[in-house]
Amino acid sequence: MEIAVCLKRVPDTAEADVKVDASGKDIVRDKLAFTINEADNYALEEALLAKEKHNANVTLVSVGAKESEEVLRMGLAKGATAAARIDSAGLGETDGIGIARVLAGWFQGKTFDLIVTGAIASDDGNSQVGPALAELLGLPHAAYVTKLDIQAGTATVKRELEGGFLEVKELATPCVVTIQTGGNAPRYASIMGIKRAGAKPIEQAAPAKAESKTQLIKVYVPEIVGAAQMVEGTVDEKALKIAQLLKEKGAV
Repeated sequence: MEIAVCLKRVPDTAEADVKVDASGKDIVRDKLAFTINEADNYALEEALLAKEKHNANVTLVSVGAKESEEVLRMGLAKGATAAARIDSAGLGETDGIGIARVLAGWFQGKTFDLIVTGAIASDDGNSQVGPALAELLGLPHAAYVTKLDIQAGTATVKRELEGGFLEVKELATPCVVTIQTGGNAPRYASIMGIKRAGAKPIEQAAPAKAESKTQLIKVYVPEIVGAAQMVEGTVDEKALKIAQLLKEKGAV
């Protein structure tokens, strides 16, 4: 069984002071730590579990500059079989669909039973690459998957729907699946795995042409135009005060 995992290198902004740079189109990155996109880490864990169950090969692929090899080696240290980096030099501003086109170009002529990605990127908040990749490759897909079971010729998935509903689907392989966070907890790399990963080769690939249909205009911190108003008192008093506030503001 052959499995591919798409990884993205993203800045860790959880506890960082994030500022917009001088261009107004990006954030200041020089003091930020970078890591594997969170949802991609869960996708990698699903692939590694399938590897252990079916003696599969797991190939990692990332689109990015030389620094993206950091996340590929993290994945290799956790147990992936091989890795490839598609050089992003010359791509310029490329949206999610453009990245999907670049990945689709790399997958052409290769045979994989399963391609997994994270359901969403933590830096841009888009969920486009996985479904777009499936469309470009002509493969069935399932998005926001929380549980994955691979058998010969099929992939059974449990996925999140709106309103708190869950859905169980069976897809014929090969297929593309995007993984949501909160499923099987991602593992840590062992010291031995880290040492071995440093010696493994990473395939270098040139990107296919990727025309972007969208343009980033501006990145900014939203202006604070108001604050929450707390209403105290009994239930009846709160209800009366809220009704008065709504009337004053013309909401009713």
